[in-house]
Formats: sequence, structure tokens, C-alpha cells
Amino acid sequence: MAGRAREVARTAAVGATLKYNAMSTVETCDVLIIGGGPGGSSAATFLARQGRRVILLDKDRHPRFHIGESLLPANVPLFDRLGVTAKIAAIGMSKFGVRFVSPQHEHSTRLSFADAWDGSLASSFQVRRSDFDHLLLQHAAEAGADVREGWRVREVDFVPDFGGGSVVAQADDGSQRQIDARFIIDASGRDTFLANRFQSKARNPRHASAAIFAHYEDVPRGPGSEAGDITIYWFDHGWFWVIPLHDGITSVGVVCWPYYLKSRRGVDLDQFFADTVALCPRLAERMAGARQARPAEATGNYSYASRVADGGRTGQSFCLVGDAFAFIDPVFSSGVYLAMSSAEMAAEAVGRCLDEPARAGAALAKYGRTINRGPRAFSWFIYRVTNPAMRDLFMYPRNELKMRQAVLSVLAGDIYRGTPYGQSLLAFKGVYYVASLLNPLRTWRSWRRRQVNIQDPQSVN
Repeated sequence: MAGRAREVARTAAVGATLKYNAMSTVETCDVLIIGGGPGGSSAATFLARQGRRVILLDKDRHPRFHIGESLLPANVPLFDRLGVTAKIAAIGMSKFGVRFVSPQHEHSTRLSFADAWDGSLASSFQVRRSDFDHLLLQHAAEAGADVREGWRVREVDFVPDFGGGSVVAQADDGSQRQIDARFIIDASGRDTFLANRFQSKARNPRHASAAIFAHYEDVPRGPGSEAGDITIYWFDHGWFWVIPLHDGITSVGVVCWPYYLKSRRGVDLDQFFADTVALCPRLAERMAGARQARPAEATGNYSYASRVADGGRTGQSFCLVGDAFAFIDPVFSSGVYLAMSSAEMAAEAVGRCLDEPARAGAALAKYGRTINRGPRAFSWFIYRVTNPAMRDLFMYPRNELKMRQAVLSVLAGDIYRGTPYGQSLLAFKGVYYVASLLNPLRTWRSWRRRQVNIQDPQSVN
């Protein structure tokens, strides 16, 4: 009787979907994935290897430009499990550390990932996202996923009691198709397809920022193994990233507070970005001989999260991965890792849902709890990265009680493996709070400035 009830519910949902497109061609699959970025491609590969019938729909065609070129060391074991490490090494530049530069300090500080708690996470890569994303998408197709570019999902309906769902998708030639799936994964990135549909997307109330970025030629690099280091430059209105890529291009971007972005007032974006670089003398000196290779682009408020990560509580067969669930400030390069690690966890949870429907709710609840840990682990640092006390701790790193090793573990992305650095990380946080209390006026000014910015978010036009 339960199976019959589910079939009746599915028929009703299909009928509702067909109202949108009475001429749809209908097909079926085990899992439908919305979006072909790193999260969607990774989920498709893992699920296809389970023997699932997977259809991945991406609204764009690859290769395509995307920001977020710096990858974490914790990505590398995941690349190994996907079987793409050698391919990524061929298109990437090795990254062994991160350098911090502060206007309040004459020196710069370099942190090496090899000094983290687990020295095996010693390096990662800087990549052109157009090449990297395309590689992962092709790898998913090679694994057996049905990858379709130029297809945008227009509508979705879910069947109750984990009965699956139906989507209507439209190709870039205007044709439409209905696809019935036993499970739907939203990997649509900042489009946040399902979060928008459920009206569950909310701006992060503790953080507001936006970014401007461009590519450059002839930006000087560090010596030897430091050539691939990412560099973070603080300045009065936020911070810059400088990411070397393997083909001589360097990605340069700035993440700013809203009050500063308001000062643009119609100025050409390329000129505004150049003027902003000039406000950071040490970066401006480094880029004195650089040539812009790509027009500047901008994106609005970075930080948001969906209040819903999966359908476990509602009995619906869906989950969100990567940026489709949450996005945080990119200062620690966490985006791609969070997308791909959540995709791997989603594939495990979805496999359980398909094989053991009675345990679907528990599997999705576990998935939702776990992926929330990632943004939280990075956010404690992100909320404080512009605070003078935090800046001092990065510029004068200490290793009493293995605090430096613990912080490097987080920066390397070692947040899901149970590495026992918890007590040392707590010690670091304690030192931060004590340093803040010992400089109450400076701390209050920093806190006040942050509160004003959070309450006055501003997009870039």
C-alpha cells in the first residue's frame, strides 16, 4: 500500500509539472544534479561510480570564467579519491603556503602548510577555474554521468515521503524536457536555485562584503617553491588576494566593506579597481609593472546561507551542496573545498536514501549537520580577520600549545577528518580574546566599524 501511495503521489506531482509544459518529453533517472561546477561534477562522479543513472544539467557551456582559483591542501586527498590529481597538477600551479602583508607591520609573514598538525596536507594548487571546472565536468561524463550543458532548470516539484521529484528544463535552443528523478541535488552555486524557491536564503547577519577582481600579467612572484603562494594584503577598507596561476597570469581581487564600495559613484570599474590598489602601497609597488589581462568584474554581498540544507525534515528528496547552500568570505579559499567535500558527503547520503528509503530522513539529517560544520569552522576566523588583534596574531604567529599548527590545519581545510587539534585551537582563540581585552579602545573601534558595515550592505553595480 505504501508503494501504491507513493506512485499516486508521483503521478500527481508529474501532472502538476506538466501544467508548465504540456509538450514536454519525459525521461527518468536516479539522480538529477542542477549545476556543473566543482560540487555538481564531483557529486555526479561519485554517484555514477555507485552505478546510478545520473543526469547533470548546467545552464552554461564550458569552459567558462569563474573566480575562486586558490584550492586548499585538503582538496588533494579528495582529488585522489576522484582520480583527477594528475590532471589537476598538469593545469595547476603548486601552492605550499600563504603570505600575509599588513600596513601596520613592516615585515610580512609566510605560513607553510607543511607545518600544520598533519604534515601530509602540505600543498595544493592554484588553478584557472575555467580549465579546472571543465576538467571535473568531463571527468564526470567519463565516469558515466549524463552531462548536458546549456540546460537551465525552470521548475521543480517534489513527491512526498521521499518519492523523488520532477523538473522542467529548457535548453539554450528553446526546447524543453521533463525529467523525473528519484533524488535532486542542487549544486547551482550562487544561483541558489532551491534556496530561492523555498525562500530560505538569508544574508549572513554577521558579515557583509563584496569583491572586485581582474587578471594581470607580469606580477612578480616569490622565489622557488614560494612562487605559487597566495598573498593576502590588508588595507584600510578590507583585504586583497594575489593568486599566481601556472600560465603567467595572476588573479588579483579586493574584498571591501560596503561603505567603501559606495564611494565608486559611477567611476569606471577598471579605474576604481586601479585606484583601490593604489591605496595599498605594498601591493601597488608589486604591481607597478603589471598589465591588466582581463576587465575587472564585481560581485555583491558574498556571505549568505540557506536555512534548509536538505529535505530530511519535510520528506522531500533533495539536498544542497556548496554555494547552493552557503557562501562565506573567500579570505581562506574555502569555497571549492566546501563544495567538493559536501558533494562527496551528499553522494554517500543520496546512495543511502536510494538503497534504504526507510532511512532517508536519518541520512539527510546527518548530511545537514555535517555540512554546517564547514562554514562554521572558517567563519570564526572570517568574522575577525580584519580585527587588529587577529592581524597581530597572524603577523607574529605563535606555537605555544601547538596553536600555530592548529590554525594551519583549519587554513588547510582539515575540518572533517577528526584531527585532534581542538584544544590547541581553543588556546589560540583564548589568546585572541585576551589580546582584544588588553586593547579595549582599539577593539571597540574595530567592532563598531564592523557593525556599521554589517548593517549597511551594498552591492556593486
